Amino acid sequence: MRELQEFVLEKEDTMEIIRVLLADDHALVRAGFRTLLRELGIEVVAEASDGLEALNLIALHRPDVVLMDVAMPGLNGLETTARIAQEFPTVRVIILSMHASAEYARRALRAGAVGYLLKNSNPVELEIAIKAATRDETYLSPAVAKFIAADYATRGNGEIRPVERLTPRQLEILQLLALGYTRKQIAEKLSISVKTFDTYRAQLMEQLGISDGAGLVRYVAHMGLFSQDE
Repeated sequence: MRELQEFVLEKEDTMEIIRVLLADDHALVRAGFRTLLRELGIEVVAEASDGLEALNLIALHRPDVVLMDVAMPGLNGLETTARIAQEFPTVRVIILSMHASAEYARRALRAGAVGYLLKNSNPVELEIAIKAATRDETYLSPAVAKFIAADYATRGNGEIRPVERLTPRQLEILQLLALGYTRKQIAEKLSISVKTFDTYRAQLMEQLGISDGAGLVRYVAHMGLFSQDE
C-alpha cells in the first residue's frame, strides 16, 4: 500500500502543469478565470487586455494554451488568433465567447482556434476544453456544436453566403448593432472613431444589400446568426 502511494505521488510530481495565458479586456473576468484555473491546478503565466499585448506576452512566456476573448479593443480575438496560428504554431487557442452562433464558431476554427467555449460554461467544461487543446483535439461547447450541426444541415447547396465574406471586425460590429448598442457606444467599445464606425456600417449595408441600419438588425434576426441568450 505504501509503495502504491509513493508511486502515485511520484507520478503526480512528474506531470507537467498546463500553462495558460488569459486574454480579456475585463479585469474582473480575468480574475474569475484565474481563480478557477488555480483550483483546477492550471498555471496562469500572464494576462492580456488586448490582442497586441497578448501577442507580446505569448512571445515572452510561450504558454501551452491561450484563453481568448472575442471582443477586445484594437486587435480583436479572431484576428489575434489568426496571428497566433501563424507566428506561434505550437500555442493552442480556445475562444471564450458569449456568442452561441455557428458563424462565430466557424470563424474561430478557420482562424486557427482549437476550441470554442461559451463564457457561461461550467468549470468541468473548461477543464475538458483545456486538456483537449493540449492533446491537439478540438472542443466546442455543446450549444455551439448544435448550432453548427443545424447550420450545415440547412445550407444545402454549399453556396457562400454574404455574411461569410465579412471580416471579423465587420461581424463584431453587426453583432453589437443587433444587441442595441448605439454608434457612439460601439465606437468606444472597439476603440475606433465614430467616423470609422460609419464607414464599417456603410460597408456592411453595401455588402449585404441592405439600405438602412434597422435592416441590418432584421438581417441578423432572419439569418439566426446569434442566439437569444447573448
